[in-house]
Amino acid sequence: MSLTVPYEVKGWCPGVQRPMQSGDGLLVRVRPWVGAFTLDQAAGLADIAATLGNGHIDLTRRANLQIRGLAEERSRALRDALDRLGLLDGEEARNVMVDPLAGPEVRALALALGRALPPDLPAKFGCLVDGGGPLSIAGERADIALCLTSEGVAVRIGSEWRGVTTIERAVAAAIRLSTFPPPSSGEVAASYADGGGRNHLVPRLSTPSVADYRATSPEDRGGEFARMTVMPVPGRRRLGRLGRFTGIAAPFGRLEAGQLRMLVERCAQAGASEIRLSPWRALYVDAAIEDTGLIVDDSDPLLRVEACPGAPGCGSATVDTRSIARHVAALGIPGSIHVSGCAKGCARSAPADLVLVGSDGRYGVVRNGTARDRALRTIGRDELATLLDA
Repeated sequence: MSLTVPYEVKGWCPGVQRPMQSGDGLLVRVRPWVGAFTLDQAAGLADIAATLGNGHIDLTRRANLQIRGLAEERSRALRDALDRLGLLDGEEARNVMVDPLAGPEVRALALALGRALPPDLPAKFGCLVDGGGPLSIAGERADIALCLTSEGVAVRIGSEWRGVTTIERAVAAAIRLSTFPPPSSGEVAASYADGGGRNHLVPRLSTPSVADYRATSPEDRGGEFARMTVMPVPGRRRLGRLGRFTGIAAPFGRLEAGQLRMLVERCAQAGASEIRLSPWRALYVDAAIEDTGLIVDDSDPLLRVEACPGAPGCGSATVDTRSIARHVAALGIPGSIHVSGCAKGCARSAPADLVLVGSDGRYGVVRNGTARDRALRTIGRDELATLLDA
C-alpha cells in the first residue's frame, strides 16, 4: 500500500534575516565562523534559546545550529543578541562547512573562501573545506569543495573534481569556475590576513592576492589545475576521544538550552576554547571532557536512528517522530533507521535500511530507500513490533 504524504518544500534556509515559520514558532539557523563557536558564543546561544525561543536547539546536517520557537515580536531582540556575539553579519561568509579536526591552514582557507562569496548567493548554496583525516567531510555535498591533500588543494565544483592547485590559488580558482563573478582584487588576500575578525578563531596568514593570480596567463600558472592522483577519502562520525578532541552527539541532533549550558561549563573546566560542529549532528571539543550527559559512545543504539522534529514542532508533520524513534531503537532492529514526519525526509537524504514515513498517525514502511520512496505498507504505533518479522 502506498502512502501519499503532502509537504511543502521551502526555497531558502532559515537565517537570521529571514526566519522560517514552523509548527512551534519561527525557526532561525545560526552559522558559525569557520565551523566553530567560541565558548562565549555557545553560552550566549543557549541563553537566546532559553529566553527568546522554546529552549530547543537543533544540530543540522550542514553543521549549523537552529534555534526554535521564536516569536515575531522577539526578532529585534534576537538580532541584537546575535550581534553582541558577533554572529549577525556575514551569514554568506559563514556558509562554509569545515572538517571538525581542521588545523589553522585549513581554517584560514575556509575563512578566505567564505569571505570571497558574494552576498546574493542562490538559495541553499553551500561550500566545504576539508583537511582529510578520520573526520574528513570530503564526501558531503557542496557547490564548492576545497580539500587539502598531499598534492595541494583539490577543487570540486558540484560533483566534479577539477584537479589540484596551491593553497594560495585555490579560492580564486574555485570562485572563477563557479557561476557568479570572482572576488575583487585583494579580497582573498585580505581574508587570509584578517585572521577571523570578531571571532578570533583563525591565526593570521598572508597570501598573494587574487589579482596577482588572475593577472598571470595560463602558461605562467602551468594550467588551471594539476592532475589529481590522490583522491580525498571521506571520513565518518566518531565519538569519544580523538587525540586532543572529544566527540559528542545528542539523540536525534536535539540539544536543550540547559544541556548546551552544561556542555559549555564542562568545556571551560577542561580548558577547551571552542565547540566545533559537523554534518553528522555531532560536536567536537578541543579538550578531553567527561560527564556531559550526552552521547560519547559510537555503539549507542540511538545513533543508528535519524528522526526529524516531527509534530508539533514541524508544520509539515502529523506524527510524533522522536518517541517512535526511541521505541524503534529499543526494539533492537538492526541497520540504519530513519523516522520522518513527512516525505521530505529532512533528517536524512541518503537511503536507510528501514524508513518510517508518518501521515495522520500512521507510518509508511520503506525498506532500503528514502522517505520519498513508495511505502510497502502502513502500520500504527501499536504495530511497530511487527517490523522485527521482516
